[in-house]
Order: sequence, then structure tokens, then C-alpha cells
Amino acid sequence: MDMAQEFESHRPRLFSLAYRMLGSAAEAEDTVQDAYLRWHGVEPGQVAAPGPWLAKVVTNLCLNRLTSARAQREKYLGPWLPEPVGTDAGALGPMETAEQRDAVSFAVLTMMEQLSAPERAAVVLRDAFDYSHRDIAGVLDSSEANARQLYRRAKQRLAEGRPRFTTSREQDSELLARFLAAAAEGAMAQLEQLLSDQVVAWSDGGGKVSAARRPVVGRDNVAHFLVGLFSRWVSGAQIGFAEANGVPVVVSWEDGELTALGALELGEGGITGIRIIRNPDKLTFLATQLGELSQNA
Repeated sequence: MDMAQEFESHRPRLFSLAYRMLGSAAEAEDTVQDAYLRWHGVEPGQVAAPGPWLAKVVTNLCLNRLTSARAQREKYLGPWLPEPVGTDAGALGPMETAEQRDAVSFAVLTMMEQLSAPERAAVVLRDAFDYSHRDIAGVLDSSEANARQLYRRAKQRLAEGRPRFTTSREQDSELLARFLAAAAEGAMAQLEQLLSDQVVAWSDGGGKVSAARRPVVGRDNVAHFLVGLFSRWVSGAQIGFAEANGVPVVVSWEDGELTALGALELGEGGITGIRIIRNPDKLTFLATQLGELSQNA
């Protein structure tokens, strides 16, 4: 196996690592490409263990990117949501268990923004790639005790922000279908029955398309917001279902372009969160994935 083939054998894993660190597919691809350039500058046979070496390179590149990304996201117009990635073809690894799906969910990736860059790396390497605390310390050039503390602190912060509530894929799909039917038909009573009292809706337009600049909170407010949104959304659009970030999502196509994605979060009392992504830059990667899937079907 030559150097190029060796790198390509690790590319899917490296992309998954970078995406989980950054929450952006486009930035993850750029990071993996930067890692390839580093790899290209290495003499053949110089690296004894290519996988761990490349993972360390990608992690360090992500740590550098997160510093500038944090400043940019503070200036972001409206709520910032992760860029969706289709997961039914294994782009982010296995999605068989609730824990695997939860780790790449929109909710968890959004909460990861609250962590420091080293904390984020510790969680991703430990939970998604089964690194020991010693291995994490090696990647971060820190002590094993510090790596352990980073991981523990990060897990505590994530647990505080996300009540534990596990659903199956079948439950998610059924709920999404009922939600879409009620919202599209403007059936306010049925829609409100699906929503929890303190449901929150986030809409990410990035200042490029119309979207709510602030989260919409409360059952009545969210129901009215959704009915108004869907009355405009479904007009002239093709509505369908896909899988992104481990969960079923509703997608909207207009004139062959992916224009919106909606994902639900279920908790005590019904739907607790609704995340809508309309920023066209964030839909490009998923649109390409869905196009490739339809061609291979």
C-alpha cells in the first residue's frame, strides 16, 4: 500500500473525527485535506503507526480551527446550528445504538460549543474513538491526569444541559410523520398536543435567508411559528424524509435544490426541541450526499 492509499484508508475515520470536533462538514473536509498535505510531506516508512499519527494531526488542526471558529460564531446572525451530515450510509460511523446516534445529534453538537477546545477533543476521542486517557494525553500533549479531568468536566457540562431520554428510530420516524402532517395542514390543536410546554424552536438562516433571529419558546408560540413557516415552506416545495446526524429529518427541495431541514428532539411531555436549518451553505454537503444516494439506488 503506497502513501496515498494508506491515507485514503483512514479518510472516513478522520472526517468523522474532524466533523465531531468542528460541527461543520465543510471545515472537516478542509481539515482532512490539510492533514493529507502534512502526510504528503512525510517520508515513506517514517511513521510507524499512521492511524494514531493522523488522528493527532487532525485533532491539532481542529483545535487551531476552533479558536477562530468561536470568534466567528459569536458574530453569527441568529442561532448557530451544526451542519447536517447524512448518516444512513455510514459517513460518521455506526449508528446502531442510541448512544452512537446521540453523540452526533444536533443537540449534543450544539452543546459542545460550550466546551473548551481541549474538552471537546477529550470527549470526542474518548467516546467516539475509544481512546484511553493516556492516549488522549498523548494527542493533547498533556498529562494523563489533566486528560482525565478534561473529560470528566466536559461530560458533566454536557449532562447538565441534556436530560436523558432515549427513543428508537421507529419512534422518531413516527413522531416526525405526525408532526409534519399537523404542521403542513395547519392543524394547531394536533400540533400543540405533540409539543411540550417549554418546547424551543431554533432556525438557522445565517443571515442569508429569512429565519427567526432568536429561539422561539413555549408551546403556543412555537405552534404558531411552525404553522406560519410551513404555510410558506410547502408552497411550491417537495417535502421528503432523510436521515441526518443519526435521526430522521424532514427536508424541503425547491427547483432541485435542498432549501431546508427540520429535526425534532423528544423529551418528557412531548417534543422539546425543533431545529430548522435553512442556511444554504450548510445544506450543500447533505444535498450532495442525498444526490449520490439517489443515483446509487
